[in-house]
Amino acid sequence: MSYILEVLPSLLDGAVVTLQVFFIVIVLSIPLGAVLAFLMQIRFKLLQWFLTLYIWVMRGTPLLLQLIFIYYVLPSVGVTFDRMPAAILAFTLNYAAYFAEIFRGGIEAIPKGQYEAAKVLKFSPLQTIRYIILPQVVKIVLPSVFNEVINLVKDSSLVYVLGVGDLLLASKTAANRDATLAPMFIAGSIYLLLIGLVTVLSKQVEKKFSYYK
Repeated sequence: MSYILEVLPSLLDGAVVTLQVFFIVIVLSIPLGAVLAFLMQIRFKLLQWFLTLYIWVMRGTPLLLQLIFIYYVLPSVGVTFDRMPAAILAFTLNYAAYFAEIFRGGIEAIPKGQYEAAKVLKFSPLQTIRYIILPQVVKIVLPSVFNEVINLVKDSSLVYVLGVGDLLLASKTAANRDATLAPMFIAGSIYLLLIGLVTVLSKQVEKKFSYYK
């Protein structure tokens, strides 16, 4: 117990960094994914080709490789990022692609007749999105969105490869220094706690939107 209390402050400092990455990526990637999903509905071949290519690359290559590319490869062509911005950029671009596909599926699940009804009511495109499409899409995609949010909690540990002092790096440093796996188990417990909190939150949010059934 004394050892746990000794290493816990450094692990909690790392957990704060992990949460910073998590919240910033969520705030950026979900709206970006939603915008991309609506852009995918535009019948413009060049735009659709570009978005399809972007999503294919982001979903088809490992997030770890994307982190390495942005932080270590881009500087060779004159594009340089600090560790944290590089991590946030890679995570945001990656998760926005997944969220875009989730929102696209939600949009396409809405019956076409509702779009016609919006035209009859003389709704503008923005009013149609706000009052007809979004309320239904949110209800449809919530479970899938929260699944990705849970994945993000776990994937955030990848920022350690850039030397960002997150929870995993803090636990690994303590484990190497003290020749014990205890810090890794403590870090695992913290991740489980975070995922548990997200799971509880997801259930509450889904209940809140249940009136859209």
